[in-house]
Amino acid sequence: MFRPRALQELQANRARLGTKSAVVGFDGFVDTIVTPVGLRRGQGEDFSPISTLTEFGQRIVAAAGKSTNIELFPRMDKLGGNGPIMANALLATGARVTYIGALGQPQVHPVFADLAAKARTFSICDAAHTTAVECTDGKIMLGQMKCLDDITYARICAVMGESTFQAELAAADLVSLINWTMVPNMTAILVELVERVLPKLPAHDCIFFFDLCDPEKRSVEDLRAALAAMAKFARFGRVTLGLNLKEAQQVYVALGFDAVGEDEASLRKMAADIRAKLALTTVVVHPRECAACATADGTWCVPGPYTTKPLITTGAGDHFNAGFSTGQLLGLSPEACLAIGVCTSGHYVRTAQSPSLADLETFLTNWR
Repeated sequence: MFRPRALQELQANRARLGTKSAVVGFDGFVDTIVTPVGLRRGQGEDFSPISTLTEFGQRIVAAAGKSTNIELFPRMDKLGGNGPIMANALLATGARVTYIGALGQPQVHPVFADLAAKARTFSICDAAHTTAVECTDGKIMLGQMKCLDDITYARICAVMGESTFQAELAAADLVSLINWTMVPNMTAILVELVERVLPKLPAHDCIFFFDLCDPEKRSVEDLRAALAAMAKFARFGRVTLGLNLKEAQQVYVALGFDAVGEDEASLRKMAADIRAKLALTTVVVHPRECAACATADGTWCVPGPYTTKPLITTGAGDHFNAGFSTGQLLGLSPEACLAIGVCTSGHYVRTAQSPSLADLETFLTNWR
């Protein structure tokens, strides 16, 4: 079974993580997690929720031509954004992290205080805001993110200093640049890095990790341009593209392939075809119930510790990314990286806490 093998690999290599450093960027959100109210009986939490997105959607559709009022009951304000969540998860495992992103101006927003205390942080603009409507079968993220327009290569250099930024990249074992969809200037930043910055830096073994983060609202032409820019990072290190199921399907069609199913064979095929088309080191496809990846050596797929009653779902994919990247930093096999990814996500959705390596070992041991 893959779990004992993954546990053995993790235990044999875990001490290496303390020597590894990561640069992560560039977004940043204050997330307000809410529950939609279906029927209110009294004040506070005395209500029945709208439990599914189907029911939530039906409420909205029924209001067409009329109007409706849907109460969103606040559960918590928390650190949000794909980058900060992934950075926090990497910190929990013991990696050294530099975070560059939208954490608040002129001061870092309080939700990022713990991140700022543990990581080296550079805030380049105001934080965006998301209202995350969570139901049992999924979530809707309602974002206000105009401030992310300010994330440019010039702005990063103005805040950090160009030499500091380049030094951080030169020292990193992992460079994770994520949320391309919501950062309008991300492709331009990627092009700047591959054409002007990385060629100047000393060659070293670096993992570049990219996550598009739901590109549905971006044009196919923009998506193809971003993928082409990401592929060019292969000249400077090992490139991993992480995709959830929806993202993988969108990328697959954008690259000219015919749509396939959602079974294990289809997941493996999508990962393999995307990897080969873009000439990447690794492509990962992770639905909720499992995860698959492809390298030049083949494909792998592992089931996930899926739960029907998660404590939280916002950030689950970012925790998977952090877990998979942790496995890569430790030099684990692709199958073990998948296992660490699904366990990191599985622990998080059950506890709302990012797991340590000890937590992951416990999870792998007890997972049935």
